[in-house]
Amino acid sequence: MLNNAGMARIARNVLIAAAMLYGAVCLAMWALQERLLFPAWIVASSGPLPPGAERLTLTTPDGTDLEGLYLPPDRPDADSTLLLAFGGNATNAQFLAERLRRAFPDHAIAAFHYRGYAPSTGSPDAGKMADDAPAAFDLLMSRYRPRRVIGVGVSLGSGIAAALAARRPLAGLILVTPFDSLQATARQLYWWLPVSFLLRHDVDSAAALNGRDIPVAIVAAGEDGLVRPERTGALRAVLANRRADIVVDGVDHSEIFGHPGFDDALRRALDSLDRTPREAG
Repeated sequence: MLNNAGMARIARNVLIAAAMLYGAVCLAMWALQERLLFPAWIVASSGPLPPGAERLTLTTPDGTDLEGLYLPPDRPDADSTLLLAFGGNATNAQFLAERLRRAFPDHAIAAFHYRGYAPSTGSPDAGKMADDAPAAFDLLMSRYRPRRVIGVGVSLGSGIAAALAARRPLAGLILVTPFDSLQATARQLYWWLPVSFLLRHDVDSAAALNGRDIPVAIVAAGEDGLVRPERTGALRAVLANRRADIVVDGVDHSEIFGHPGFDDALRRALDSLDRTPREAG
């Protein structure tokens, strides 16, 4: 039988092994976080541009080439509103633009592939993605001169759109499955990791929008297991001009695009931005 000293030695060795394993996991998460946060390697390649689409190219100050597309409205006499779309971390920008076209055939739509996401060049970086958004806005304004620009952000893109709203005069925001901050979302998902010390990337939507008067419409997934309700709730709490808060019931984070009610939710969200706060409420 083991005496007390033997039991203590075994317990100490188990604790040391557990600590070493935990440390190895933390190191792996730190080293691989770009691949986990920005899985460009799983994003499907873009197909041919749809009829009437225009290819966009933007070179950033650090030499990164961003590729995108512009979809004109179906009707030449349509309202001169441009929807500038920012996708999730595993979303192809062309797919997003074409998906939004189903809901908004009478509006111009533009989207860029994030840096590090083919056919754009560079490496993914949340801060630089947010810095790229104003350049995209400026290019679209100078080339197409829309009457107004509405930002549409999905998941990670909701943070990029929010950051853009703090730097350029957007007429409104439609935020789909949004969070208060990328770091807070990661802390909740990986509660057992020291996320604050490990995470090199953050997009703080709540800080960007706190107290700003820009009209915002939220479209959330009712069963979202990735962006938990607490994270969307924390964003709601800081919005000074929330016009719509639509929940698509019965869908998870990645299922919302395929829900038959998603197009209607998007149209209701856009319509709310055109109404007064009293009418929207």
